[in-house]
Amino acid sequence: MTAVETPRPSATADAPLPRLLRRLPRPGAAALSGFLLYASFPPRLLWWLAPLAFALLGWALHGRRLRAGLGLGYLAGLGFLLPLLIWTGEEVGPFPWLALAAVEALFIAVACMGVAAVSRLPAWPLWGAAAWVAGEALRARVPFGGFPWGKIAFGQADGVFLPLAALGGTPLLSFAVVLCGFGLYETVRRGLAFRRTGLLPRGAAAAALVSLLAPFAAAFAALPLVDDSAEDGTATVAAIQGNVPRLGLDFNAQRRAVLDNHAQRTEQLAEDVAAGKVPQPDFVLWPENSSDLDPYRNPDARTVIDEAVQAIGAPTVVGAVVSPETGRLRNTLIEWDPERGPVDTYDKRHVQPFGEYIPLRSFVRIFSEDVDRVRRDFGPGQKVGVFDLAGAKVGLVTCYEAAFDDAARDTVDHGAQLISVPSNNATFGRSEMTYQQLAMSRVRAVEHGRSVVLPVTSGVSAVIMPDGEVVQQTEMFTPDALVAEVPLRSSLTPATWLGVWPEAALLLVAAGGIGWAAGGAVKARRREHAEG
Repeated sequence: MTAVETPRPSATADAPLPRLLRRLPRPGAAALSGFLLYASFPPRLLWWLAPLAFALLGWALHGRRLRAGLGLGYLAGLGFLLPLLIWTGEEVGPFPWLALAAVEALFIAVACMGVAAVSRLPAWPLWGAAAWVAGEALRARVPFGGFPWGKIAFGQADGVFLPLAALGGTPLLSFAVVLCGFGLYETVRRGLAFRRTGLLPRGAAAAALVSLLAPFAAAFAALPLVDDSAEDGTATVAAIQGNVPRLGLDFNAQRRAVLDNHAQRTEQLAEDVAAGKVPQPDFVLWPENSSDLDPYRNPDARTVIDEAVQAIGAPTVVGAVVSPETGRLRNTLIEWDPERGPVDTYDKRHVQPFGEYIPLRSFVRIFSEDVDRVRRDFGPGQKVGVFDLAGAKVGLVTCYEAAFDDAARDTVDHGAQLISVPSNNATFGRSEMTYQQLAMSRVRAVEHGRSVVLPVTSGVSAVIMPDGEVVQQTEMFTPDALVAEVPLRSSLTPATWLGVWPEAALLLVAAGGIGWAAGGAVKARRREHAEG
């Protein structure tokens, strides 16, 4: 009798390595999509990579379970935020950078879980793009006041979708980019399915094409909203970049040198005006931290500022650290009149956690002693900053605040005819941070139809028109002064007038999609239970 051997399973079929290789494409695609999002941000002019990134992310997430969506989303978040935020560890080591990226990537993971949940619905790119915006909205508010840096909208300063910022602000701009990317993937997916099966459901195909093309059409339709006309005349503005003695946090130990640099560059500007090389500015803008010596408590600092402002003969906004005898420090902008001295102040409202104040200090100290570099916390201001400078209403948005939708919008609602974003980027060296902030300011210019002037301690300082065009900018770590005539405007864009409502509407869309998907999942389980 001949023994019959039972066929053995193929060694290669069940080998761990092939199984692993079969599981790698989607995680790899998710991580790559995040890196492509990073690459779409300035200083690179690759804004078009963002829709491609979302097409790739759509492939990774489509049809996945919630847990898989969460994990894939976290990989995408790390691929995006780790390189984007590397500047946060410029002078304090890798721990703050890695911790921040790891925490913020969780919000992207949750958003991607929402995308996975709605990916089986009809017209899923609409629901998925809204879910992404919901994740950005949450990240902009919690924890510790939120961290909106890295909104997809902020990478689109050179992109074709930028006019949508004037229609619905950064939420609508982000939504359009994500919708286009998901629509691109869905269009390709439907096309490949048609080639394979010969079937093409008209409704699904139409929804895919609309998702792909509607953002382009809407951006084209919004072009008339982008206007740089001088509705209220013009103002000649000067932005001073004094530079710092050397890179990094050490500049704080040389506060007098930083103040002297800005005073001297202002006095040099006054000499240039007297020689007819540049026009007399109506007002002058110094950057954040241009005087870390409190001019209210330090007579020498007050004298230096007085002499510089009197030399240029124009009201000047000075960024100072104000240190009351008790209580928290204030990151303050001071309106300094050539004849009367300081006449008005604005205290920064969105102070930076772990930079200007340390939440959970004793706990964080376990991981890094660098927290003690911030010996005394800054406190937030309460009022909106608008200065009347030589008849022009200037809205004030200090550095980190430019990332928050309400900061610039509040100044325009309070009558600002142009916006100033005084900033201090010296701590972050020659990193991409300053270019990310410049792009952010360009988006704000279009969003609110205002010129934006960006005076920075060490660069890049810039003058931006209401259409987002940069007409002047400085080099990094170079003393300079920009003088430009900018339009003053008082009309409100739909984005300014609508305020938070476009974001709220997109949150309702996201909630509706997720609720629809959840309801469908519950019905399916009941059906299975009944049939079982």
